Amino acid sequence: MKLLVTGGSGFIGANFIKYWLEKYSADDLVNLDALTYAGNPDNLNGFEKNSRYSFIKGNICDPAVVSKAIKGAEVVVHFAAETHVDRSILKPSLFLKTNILGTQILLEAAVKNKIRHFHHISTDEVYGSLNLKSKEKFNEKTRYNPRSPYAASKAAADHLVLAYHETYGLAATITNCSNNFGPYQHPEKLIPLAITNLLQGKKVPVYGDGQNIRDWLYVSDHCRAIDSVIKKGKCGEIYCVGGLKQDISNLEVIRKIVKLLNCRESQIEFVKDRPGHDRKYAIDWTKINRELGWQPEEDFEERLKETAEWYVRNEAWWRKLKGKNFQVFYRRNYKKL
Repeated sequence: MKLLVTGGSGFIGANFIKYWLEKYSADDLVNLDALTYAGNPDNLNGFEKNSRYSFIKGNICDPAVVSKAIKGAEVVVHFAAETHVDRSILKPSLFLKTNILGTQILLEAAVKNKIRHFHHISTDEVYGSLNLKSKEKFNEKTRYNPRSPYAASKAAADHLVLAYHETYGLAATITNCSNNFGPYQHPEKLIPLAITNLLQGKKVPVYGDGQNIRDWLYVSDHCRAIDSVIKKGKCGEIYCVGGLKQDISNLEVIRKIVKLLNCRESQIEFVKDRPGHDRKYAIDWTKINRELGWQPEEDFEERLKETAEWYVRNEAWWRKLKGKNFQVFYRRNYKKL
């Protein structure tokens, strides 16, 4: 079988490519990636020698590039997206173009090429925000209520995928996942930012009071979930994928990282909250567990320890990503630091 993976040089996409090529020795895989700041060729070092892997540099908003990349594919796994909420606040138009128009161009090509299965990776952020004291969790029937340009663009993409399923008969599925973490995640995100800042002897910025709650999903568990949906999922369905059973605040996550790296809590620095900052996400992953037999393999503390150790061992990888352009973004977002 041949798969087209969009955004395969990014964090989750690269982990998925490694997972799939290692598990399915008979499959071929094409990686279509525009190599923006978040698409890093170093994430797949050595894979260019694999005869079952090929790379095409190009943007999903370019119909000609998409038409070339999708030829001969049976399955499309669509990761390519602008994903960072902070950046969507600064430049929302880029998110609308990539996440909505890019997805529509891919869907059009999928219909034309009679793709057997189109799988779209989305986010729990499309559901909005929960009250901190609420016991409620997002599930597949939760009403969409996006509160950032990023979340709104992903919500629109979800609706497009389901519309193409209903209108054109495209066999499509969606996973709405919680916050991913693990190896190869860009250091702009909360967990790798905290780890790398501490390793550099810098302060760790925490928005507002730090009590915002996120559900955390280890990236390899997410890859297994996507695999389960592609192999056993029902077309036209959404599957929520989360990693936790108990709530944990962003501040507590940072404190755990501080402890893992033998640093001081005085290195935590509270900064002005970002506009429209969602207070709480929580995922009910009962459906994918009940119907497809999926669940996380390890608990959060163990995976957080593994992640911290990976960044300690791979300093050369992340230091290159924290150069001049990153520092401009960093100062713009975290003015106090």
